[in-house]
Amino acid sequence: MGRTVDVTELVLRDGHQSLLATRMALEDMVPICEDIDAAGYWSVECWGGATYDSCIRFLNEDPWERLREFRRLMPNSRLQMLLRGQNLLGYRHYEDAVVDRFVEKSAENGMDVFRVFDALNDVRNIKRAMEAVRRTGKHAQGTICYTVSPLHSVADFVDMAEQLCEMGAESICIKDMAALLKPQPAYDIVKGIKERCGADTRVHVHVHSTTGVTLVSLMKAIEAGADVVDTSISSLSLGPGHNPTESLVEMLEGTGYKTRLDKDRLLRIKDHFATVRPKYAAFESNIVGVETEIFDSQIPGGMISNMESQLRQQDAGDRLREVYAEVPRVRQDAGYPPLVTPSSQIVGTQAVFNVLMGKYKVMTGEFADLMLGYYGATLGERDPNVIARAIEHAKKEPITCRPADTLTSEWDNLRSQAIALDGCNGTDEDVLTYAMFPQVAPGFFGTRAEGPKNVGASPVATTGSASAASNGTGKQPVSSPVVYDIAIGEKTHKVTVTPA
Repeated sequence: MGRTVDVTELVLRDGHQSLLATRMALEDMVPICEDIDAAGYWSVECWGGATYDSCIRFLNEDPWERLREFRRLMPNSRLQMLLRGQNLLGYRHYEDAVVDRFVEKSAENGMDVFRVFDALNDVRNIKRAMEAVRRTGKHAQGTICYTVSPLHSVADFVDMAEQLCEMGAESICIKDMAALLKPQPAYDIVKGIKERCGADTRVHVHVHSTTGVTLVSLMKAIEAGADVVDTSISSLSLGPGHNPTESLVEMLEGTGYKTRLDKDRLLRIKDHFATVRPKYAAFESNIVGVETEIFDSQIPGGMISNMESQLRQQDAGDRLREVYAEVPRVRQDAGYPPLVTPSSQIVGTQAVFNVLMGKYKVMTGEFADLMLGYYGATLGERDPNVIARAIEHAKKEPITCRPADTLTSEWDNLRSQAIALDGCNGTDEDVLTYAMFPQVAPGFFGTRAEGPKNVGASPVATTGSASAASNGTGKQPVSSPVVYDIAIGEKTHKVTVTPA
């Protein structure tokens, strides 16, 4: 015993993404960075996920400037990001040269730890980004999206960890997006990875708190040998967010385990975000307590609350339980993908369509692509009848290869399109911004000189729309809600699907 457990702080990224719709402005983070830098964290997650999209869509911030500022303000910290593998921070797959360029520029601008995942746990969609990270000399963390289904087992997750180690992962993260990781599986998976990949294999555990059981899961993971656990400072924790950093520290007292964290610094960090949080009340999650029904529905908390409010607003609240029941059925038809960006939005939207318009009477382009293999492989077999409907809808055949292998070189074309835009500075960073959000980037480039705008204390939360959110690829970006108007007879229902 006496082992030190390291901690990754999430408040600058997933903390506010989960609780405040990723709307926190850089100016509300800057004053506390010195304390975060000196608090003793193993790493500070501060970029990636939905922050990039939110910066240019809502905050008029350059996400690259945000990264550079974090690097300047936290010189002693490992900066960490969440990267969606071949999807980068956008919604579609990008060809390999774009992936390489993005990783290279992220490292150049200050990123240290790249947590790389794929929504379907298809390691083929992780490999290129991991190789790119390793070429930069930065930390490549291979990530397992934890999920529960009749097919998934501890052995499957351990097998995936072994594959990630074989492709050069310097650490393994177990990423639990919906607070599904119960204590015993947490123990078994960590122990299994240590036994299979070696006791010196670094294992990180990331859980949300929505179901109320996952602080115990972190304890069991630690007992099994987990090296690092993720938490968020208490004033931006719980609900669909994460377990409180301070609670972890206190929980370990007397157990023989300890952290490196400075409790006085933690108190200052807590007080800072307690002061900042009320400014963003308009963006607060509706979930404030515990949602154990997630264990049955497999629906991340943010999806539950949003579908509920939107369906009720459109007098379709009587269909709510049908939607809850339909999500697991759609997921089964699709081969039991984990429900994480973007698969959570794809499956959730299709479930709403199925309930309101009939089973697969209307199919989204994204769901058709999911069924046809254009997002990658799933652990389970996909329903052949639904595949046939997808072929009919998409007018293309299924694939079994790595999706990115179907793409052609696009960097030169993206660059020529980007530099033609007013306000584009011609850097690779700006081209990458355009590549990921080609409908949003032109507006951002045009207003960037006006400087950031803090949306805190806005009287009404901004909700994105299908037209505003389109990224020019026929697909929707993932950090803002996607709104659909669905006509049934003479009545129109407005259905919004929010990223998990």
